[in-house]
Amino acid sequence: MPHQTTADRRTHRAEAPPTGYRRLFTLPGARAFTAGNLLARLPAGMFGVSAVVMIAGSRGSYALAGAVTATGLAATGLAGPWIARLVDRYGQARVALPATLVSVLGSLALLLCVRRDAPDWTLFAAYAGTAATPNTGGLSRARWAHLLRDEPDALHTANSFEQAADELCFMLGPVLASFLTGTFFPEAGTLAGAVLLLTGMLVFTAQRATEPPPVGRSGGPSPLRSPGVVPLLVCFTATGAVFGAMEVVTIAFADARGHRAAAGAVLAFQAAGSCVAGLVYGARKPAAPRLTRCLAAMTVLMVLPWAAAASTGSLLVLAGALLPAGMATAPTMVTAMTLVQRRTPAGRLNEGMSLMVTGLLTGVACGSATGGWAAEHLRPVTAFVVPVAAAALALLVGAVPDAAGRLARRSTHPDRRTLT
Repeated sequence: MPHQTTADRRTHRAEAPPTGYRRLFTLPGARAFTAGNLLARLPAGMFGVSAVVMIAGSRGSYALAGAVTATGLAATGLAGPWIARLVDRYGQARVALPATLVSVLGSLALLLCVRRDAPDWTLFAAYAGTAATPNTGGLSRARWAHLLRDEPDALHTANSFEQAADELCFMLGPVLASFLTGTFFPEAGTLAGAVLLLTGMLVFTAQRATEPPPVGRSGGPSPLRSPGVVPLLVCFTATGAVFGAMEVVTIAFADARGHRAAAGAVLAFQAAGSCVAGLVYGARKPAAPRLTRCLAAMTVLMVLPWAAAASTGSLLVLAGALLPAGMATAPTMVTAMTLVQRRTPAGRLNEGMSLMVTGLLTGVACGSATGGWAAEHLRPVTAFVVPVAAAALALLVGAVPDAAGRLARRSTHPDRRTLT
């Protein structure tokens, strides 16, 4: 065989098709819809903090601010699957953009009600309007699933990128909201979030070439009737409880040491660990999804913050423990969402993913309440057992869809024992 010259090797490298993350963004329209979606997704991490600062600053009540944001969260959980079903039926641009306009009007109405000192009930009504916000991450994942339907390796990378983007937005969103509300005026965070959401959705929905085709009314059976989807929904709920409990317990721990303002920076380490792990996980060639392995890793790693808090009582050590604790989050969410995409009828994909987000939000609310109770009635250090218990529950429940997947592969490939 003749030796390759340097020029031959350069030519070979130039002709080799791109792989990994480079492969994603060589697809026509991918960069544009990703940029628009990231703009639209960033306010998800801004609205809650902005609303609390705006309402508490004006009305002098964190209880009222918390009740208003909790109402918006509950309304989002109810409205999300319904909006996603309409997206599947009629298309992303025809549904997501009008829904975004309703949500933006809800945010502006909340801002005006606060500024005009309107009755408290108007705050609940206005913030409930923001429940019309489409599941921006789900819309982007649906586009990747459509574009990469015949490339499972590339789809794994895309799902990992989307999870890392989620973590990045929820890490930067509160920081941006706090900066805007503290530097300019209390309503600045809500106003900026509304502008970013509308601008990003306009850019995203303008990319019609990458939009999955609508399926009309024949989109297949409800995702809840698909085998293994209900256990996945319960698993997402338990995983959400891990996030909600860890957030409240960390804040309580920091507050007990007189450093409540530092809690956001400490929690950012968990999001940073998840973001980095998501990008690394996406760069690897995927094996068969094994949810139980990811959930087991998350359960073990969630012990680290508890051990750090109990043994040292130091916020700095806790932050260092949260970094590796967050590293199991992204692989777990990517694997679970991949299973959702595989088990949900193609014509109901947005609805299926939105149901999981609803489960996640429900879990966050339950975890926050349980973690808050434990921090108040026990001790903040003892309360770190709540996210560990929630992770263990997710592991127990997650074993059901994982086992179902192995049984399905056995029935499809009875001679391929290595799949198990």
